[in-house]
Amino acid sequence: MNWLDLLQWPAAILTVAGAWFVGSKRAGRRRLGFWVYLSSNLAWVAWGVPAAAYAVVALQVFLAALNVRGMVKADPDALSRET
Repeated sequence: MNWLDLLQWPAAILTVAGAWFVGSKRAGRRRLGFWVYLSSNLAWVAWGVPAAAYAVVALQVFLAALNVRGMVKADPDALSRET
């Protein structure tokens, strides 16, 4: 097992944690979930490019865009506000 294989686990954990926090009733936790989710997207891209998993990379780009769109539609000032 090489480092590339090991990168999948933190990416998966970040994805689950991001989903958990995004589902919170508290605005601060939802913002945290947004950033954790974006970090999971980056982790999956970091895994997908060297693994030549281009469908995963494309999926993560689109999911990140949807995440940003959802945050802006839900709270237009959320991205500029400090947590």
